[in-house]
Amino acid sequence: MTRATTVRAVLAAAVLLVSVLITLTMSPRLGLDLQGGTRMVLQAEDSATAKADRESTDRTLEVLRRRVDSLGVSEPTLTRSGEDRIIVELPDVQDPRKAAEVIGRTAQLSFHAVRGPGTEQEKGKAAGLTLPDEEGRPLALGPARLTGAGVKDAGASFDAQQGAGWTVALDFHKGAGRDWTRLTGEAACHPAQDERRRVAIVLDDRVISSPQVAPSIGCNVGLPSGSTQITGSFGADEARDLALLIKGGALPLPVEIVEQRTVGPTLGAAAIDASARAALIGAAATALFITFVYRLFGALAAVALAAYGVISYAALVALGVTLTLPGLAGFVLAIGMAVDANVLVFERAREEYAERTGRSLRSAMTAGFRNAWSAVADSNVTTLIAAGLLFFLGSGPVKGFGVTLAIGVLASMFSALVIARALTEIASRSRFVGDYRGVNGIARPGRVRTWLARRDPQLFRSPRRWLLISTALIAVAVLGIVVRGVNLGVEFTGGRLVEYSTSRPVDVQTARTVLAGAGFGDAEVTTAGAGDLSVRTGDLDNHEEHALRAALAEEGGHTTKVRDELIGPSLGDELRRNALIALAVAVLVQLAYLAVRFRWTFALASVAALVHDVILLVGAFAWLGRTVDGIFLAALLTVIGYSVNDSVVVFDRVRELWAKARRESVTTVANRAVLQTVPRTVNTGMGALFILAALAVLGGDSLEDFALALLIGICVGTYSSVLTAVPVALTLEKRAKTPPPARKRASGRTSGAGAKRRDPLDNGARV
Repeated sequence: MTRATTVRAVLAAAVLLVSVLITLTMSPRLGLDLQGGTRMVLQAEDSATAKADRESTDRTLEVLRRRVDSLGVSEPTLTRSGEDRIIVELPDVQDPRKAAEVIGRTAQLSFHAVRGPGTEQEKGKAAGLTLPDEEGRPLALGPARLTGAGVKDAGASFDAQQGAGWTVALDFHKGAGRDWTRLTGEAACHPAQDERRRVAIVLDDRVISSPQVAPSIGCNVGLPSGSTQITGSFGADEARDLALLIKGGALPLPVEIVEQRTVGPTLGAAAIDASARAALIGAAATALFITFVYRLFGALAAVALAAYGVISYAALVALGVTLTLPGLAGFVLAIGMAVDANVLVFERAREEYAERTGRSLRSAMTAGFRNAWSAVADSNVTTLIAAGLLFFLGSGPVKGFGVTLAIGVLASMFSALVIARALTEIASRSRFVGDYRGVNGIARPGRVRTWLARRDPQLFRSPRRWLLISTALIAVAVLGIVVRGVNLGVEFTGGRLVEYSTSRPVDVQTARTVLAGAGFGDAEVTTAGAGDLSVRTGDLDNHEEHALRAALAEEGGHTTKVRDELIGPSLGDELRRNALIALAVAVLVQLAYLAVRFRWTFALASVAALVHDVILLVGAFAWLGRTVDGIFLAALLTVIGYSVNDSVVVFDRVRELWAKARRESVTTVANRAVLQTVPRTVNTGMGALFILAALAVLGGDSLEDFALALLIGICVGTYSSVLTAVPVALTLEKRAKTPPPARKRASGRTSGAGAKRRDPLDNGARV
């Protein structure tokens, strides 16, 4: 083996060993739908500045959502119940008491000038004016000069150099930073050790820190915004909790926890088992397909995909990502899509083997990896850009999706470029594998490629024809959205939460089946204590509620209504707005990246295909009357990533061929590029479709809509990457004045002008 192959093999073995150890020794964090969790009901109360109405309760809910995100709880569910109650459901919370304490604290932070020592008589009489400091001595405080709303960021750290222990560093917004500088500058005008040289930081009417302004700070100079630390006798947990409270923001309303209990999963064991079986069958079908197409090398790619599954699962577990059923389905789907990099390499190796007579299998595989690198890198970088922006700008399920997506992309690249490459390089050294074309799967061009080469269809003689078809499809989709409307789920619209007590126990899956048969297919069912069922559904009038209760009574006997509340959307306005902002920024950054790496015409065409896919998917669900909910949102984000990935692969080939044939028309080059990438597109799509078909047929009602959305999305994305993106690019190129891309210069030694780089496995001998 070469040194590079040895390094790849050792690295692959080490990563796999660590991943297996993590998988065997650490347990995953499961979401509410798989495991259940803690449910808290919070009662919002009037404050001196705000009334506990629907608007202020919604603002309080969004602050609570930020706090829950800061706690590290993934995939939480927060909904408004009635006018002034909030239901918080936290999956896999290890310490509900701590969560309740952090979530329920008001966290009203303010900064005050110290007027001097207070008196015991004043203490407690004028709340907010005279408060005890950290040592219990009363301080007379001035009015609040700035509040926690001015804090931009907060973080806990251990200060070993100054001996201050755990501290909380604050960074203020621009305007609040000027107020802070002014406040500390005024305090600095008093002598050292004077009480008035102190600044009091008050949290919920308690002085948590009242440091003196350092003697080095001059009068009316003050401290800059970024150098502020809250010091005190904090432990590590106290400092972290304080930082996340400040960062999350103050609650607009005080809240009281009126109920706290454990709830069961929304999906029964039967649904989870069915989904697991579907995932295994789909993954096995994908492995068999890739083995059938690429023979031995396909089997080695299937081994690499299994390793990808172990590595990405171990990463999810090690990072503490909460796994929900849609998340697991997306994870399994990623196994099908991770085959894309291997397919790209194998198809490029087939081209190299066919084009150069007498080329060895080893050199063809090396060239395949080299030539496929740019397409693999660009497609994965654009996906990572989207994942990073969704994580940093989104919240709730959007943030969780960004983490899962990024882990999947990195693991798939490692699987294809390290594990699969090491395995194929070792196999290609065998004389038996190299001599028998029917064994290696690379020496033969493949049926799809052979058929296309024989027919040589001219797809883009009239690009406008394809654009008219795409425009017609968009018009049909928009018509469905306008005429039929989008059937938004409970997460977007809110609805009704009803809790029942049955005389006979009813498991979750049975209750879901019974309610679906009675016409309540969108109902979410959880267990809520011994013999209790909690049903969350959309708008429900009293007549429909009686029908729902009667349906449960057929299975559970005497059924009593325990609770009946109207609830707001769990995907609130702010979360939806943040998701749209994150998505828009991700698209713009991808557009800029593609414009730099390719051409602005290719970048605009890729984004046009993406928008085309989104509209068609939403329109299809509108015509079918399917529910658009959080699961659909996850599917939509997956389709967006798939669409960009597909377009990048096509345009990467267009760029490569056009650089080699600069005098040919871009239409001719694009047609040749599309025909060369069709085998990759078909094989990658088939790998994903096997898994999705298994999830749709065998996964049960819980995954039917998710699988259907992805089936539609992948079919639409495959179409648009070829027959929408390319025609748009060709139309734009007719108006563009940009010259064709320059051909890459060959690196290494040459024996004359225009000499090509010698393959590292080619010793130069000829017979």
